[in-house]
Amino acid sequence: MALTANAVTSVPLGNQRLKAPRRRISWFPLALILPSVILILLVIGFPLVYSLYVSFTPYELLKPNSLAFDVSTMFNNYIRLTRDPVFWRSLGNTLLFVTITVNLQYVLALGLSQLLARVTRGQSILRTLLMIPMMFAPILVGFQFRWFFNSNLGLVNNFLFSLGYSGEEIAWLIDEPLGMFSIIVASIWMNLPVTTIILLAGTLSLPSDLYEAADVDGASGWAKFRKITLPLLAPFTYIALTIQSLDVARAFDIVRIMTDGGPAHRTELIWTYTTRLAIEDTKFGLGSAMSWVTVIVSVVFTVYLFRQLVKTRVVS
Repeated sequence: MALTANAVTSVPLGNQRLKAPRRRISWFPLALILPSVILILLVIGFPLVYSLYVSFTPYELLKPNSLAFDVSTMFNNYIRLTRDPVFWRSLGNTLLFVTITVNLQYVLALGLSQLLARVTRGQSILRTLLMIPMMFAPILVGFQFRWFFNSNLGLVNNFLFSLGYSGEEIAWLIDEPLGMFSIIVASIWMNLPVTTIILLAGTLSLPSDLYEAADVDGASGWAKFRKITLPLLAPFTYIALTIQSLDVARAFDIVRIMTDGGPAHRTELIWTYTTRLAIEDTKFGLGSAMSWVTVIVSVVFTVYLFRQLVKTRVVS
């Protein structure tokens, strides 16, 4: 049998091994993506490196000469953060906000996705209605829920009064637990469709033969959900949790419009406090240090979820 020139370079003879042909590196695809790489470095890479440099300086916007790097004082901003009680409070509020929002949002999205997967008629209409919250900008959602939870003219208080509530007006955006509850509700309403769509796509892609075998064995609906649906949805779960955790952790517009982190930093999140330090107080060095603390925490959390996702990957 004749061998073509492009097939192999040599054939095994005796103890000789087959030599694989050398592959030439094609520079044309690399040249095509080079403009995008340069643009990403300019738009993302340079600001990251510059902000890291600024975090090691005592730079203030109104003091241009303060943008000076000194090895002996390079960690002063990070030391100041450890001694700032507002920083620790904003960090605790952020962790609490993200934990409650993401977990409650996942539970609701999981229930909605299972219901939508079982709808036989009008599923396209329900999916379209589900997408409506995603069409609103976060700043509009903030104004909307600020009116909903207004203590005087708000829809929530008026609804409670119509049901017979005769107590004092509830200050949803001022009281400490209720203020956090209000922004959690607003964030869940806005981000719930994304998680639901991811879980719905995963549910619809599950193999039906497993459920048929479970039906033959007489398994109940709860048993099939716990033993089949949840384990097979694990990759989609980690993807949804990763996306929503990073998205919720960056919540700024809603909090800024609804409570502005107050009163007395009761609803202060890490990003609102960073903006307060860097923009309002012109302390760019301290604000950059705080931003990098959140970046490190986000990277560690993302790596953890990514490793969990790799563990659940099914190798076919």
